[in-house]
Amino acid sequence: MQDLHDEEFRKTDCLTCANCCKTTGPLFTTADIERISRRLRMKAQQFEEMYLRKDEDGDMVLQRVPCTFLDAGNFCTIYDVRPKACREYPHTDRKKFHQITNLTAKNLEICPATYRIIEELKRRLVKG
Repeated sequence: MQDLHDEEFRKTDCLTCANCCKTTGPLFTTADIERISRRLRMKAQQFEEMYLRKDEDGDMVLQRVPCTFLDAGNFCTIYDVRPKACREYPHTDRKKFHQITNLTAKNLEICPATYRIIEELKRRLVKG
């Protein structure tokens, strides 16, 4: 999977799409909240009140999508301190990729690169 991921992302420019930022919101860990709020020069509680909400699972997520931090050119305005979930998206390079098949299935509908990676995986498995 790592090879397929690397091959695809040598060809893919996420700035031409940003569908992940436009249609879904990441989970924010405590470390994410602290890091981002520091960058924005606000207290973590202020950041949470302004941008986040607890979802049905009790996770901290964005109040709304598209992401507040996505600008008109598809750039992330907090890119260097973005949440861990954003840094790892679309998760196609995880060592234990087989453990996140449900997540990958969801990402197939969101991320064209994920779709191409899985299609190539299928092609290679059939070719065998």
